Amino acid sequence: MTTTATIRRETKEPSSGYAKISSFLREQLLTGQLKTGDFLLPERELAVRLNVSRPVVREALRALSMIGIVEIRHGVGTVVKRPDVSTLREFFTFALAQQSDVIDDIMQARIAIEHQAIRLACQRATQRDFDRLADALTTITETIHDPSAGAAADFAFHEAIVQAAHSPTLASIYGSISELMMRSHRERREQIIRIDGIEEFLVDHHRSIFAAIVEQDVSRADELLARHFEIGADFRRRATARHALPQSATVQSAQTPHIQE
Repeated sequence: MTTTATIRRETKEPSSGYAKISSFLREQLLTGQLKTGDFLLPERELAVRLNVSRPVVREALRALSMIGIVEIRHGVGTVVKRPDVSTLREFFTFALAQQSDVIDDIMQARIAIEHQAIRLACQRATQRDFDRLADALTTITETIHDPSAGAAADFAFHEAIVQAAHSPTLASIYGSISELMMRSHRERREQIIRIDGIEEFLVDHHRSIFAAIVEQDVSRADELLARHFEIGADFRRRATARHALPQSATVQSAQTPHIQE
């Protein structure tokens, strides 16, 4: 009787060493068994516990150190770090940069984040937050004719709103897309700076939003922010039309959107 040898290759791939180690670390952090500043087990013990080789452990730890999860201190050990938002920012910049409509998409994410942030800011903002917003508002006024500096001041004001929410998660997500948002701010400012009424909008509307936060008026602050984005989009549309059409064909009767005080 002839037997046929099984030559089919096992299709199930073993878990990678990196996956095992990152999963282990994630579970330890989520359960509170590891905290920022704690040292991991030595390489030898990690290798035995996770059933991987020491070289695999070493490479996995190096990879985790590159994204800011751990810090390898030679001769001392590997310590858990609090990830820097710059790591997330670099990831999002590279991950989203190839999208043709990335700026518009980022704008939608920004709107969603800021609406929740301003609601929380009305409840949680401190005097330090008010001072930060006031400083940003002053800078907006002083840089009104400088597209680059003005864009930075505008971004600083909106970033201060997110910081005033005192939500580490919102702040981290906002920070992770900040580089792309700054690009958006600069592009829009260069487009709209010559449109009639833009100076009043940039100063007066930011001032109204600031006042609503100080007064802890959640509904008004949220309404003003929504209106702020709507008016900004309208100015951008008008700037695009002005650039695309001959001056004689540009609609002269368009009025500056009414700013509610």
